[in-house]
Amino acid sequence: MCASYGLDPRFSDQQLIEEADDELMEGIRAWARRNADETLRPTGRNLRNLNPIVVPGDDAPALELGWWGFLIDGRPSRFPSINTRSERLQDRPGGLRGRAIVPATRWFELQKPAGVWHEFGLDGALFGMAAVTQRGRTEDGSWFTCYSIVMQPAPERLAGVHDRMPVLLPPGFAADWLAGAATRELMDEALLAAADETRQVRAAAMTSAP
Repeated sequence: MCASYGLDPRFSDQQLIEEADDELMEGIRAWARRNADETLRPTGRNLRNLNPIVVPGDDAPALELGWWGFLIDGRPSRFPSINTRSERLQDRPGGLRGRAIVPATRWFELQKPAGVWHEFGLDGALFGMAAVTQRGRTEDGSWFTCYSIVMQPAPERLAGVHDRMPVLLPPGFAADWLAGAATRELMDEALLAAADETRQVRAAAMTSAP
């Protein structure tokens, strides 16, 4: 499962979405600068961090701060919700009604039973992780867009560290992910589109926890 990731403001100018406007990209970079490249972790009762996500806008994709994990009846869900299996979305495409793209430059996984943390990424380049969303409110009545990162089976060369990895969306498919109909075919196409990004992923052992 992906339980933490990073967003380094020094990412290359590679676009997250084809023809993304400069304001959206600078908004991502500015958030990363303000947060000093902090490791991003799930939002919850004690950790009220809000993280940048790209969501469908009226005329173009828009940047929003989202709550990582679902809120149910005013509280963080009791079931695991920070990640959603791609297979579940293929079987139940209704879960695709709300979608977002999560910008990142790396994510982290703990290799068990060795207890060694590994960092995964595309050599420092910005990439977008597929996510599903739904609206949720906290106990004080505040409403947020909540997101869950979509996970797929990891390829054999990475599965020795962890058997799942995020669905990485190439810029050419990002608009389709945000605007396409909520069908099994959309999830199927996202997995096919992610194949090239998946092949480029590199993993490295870390000397300490993120």
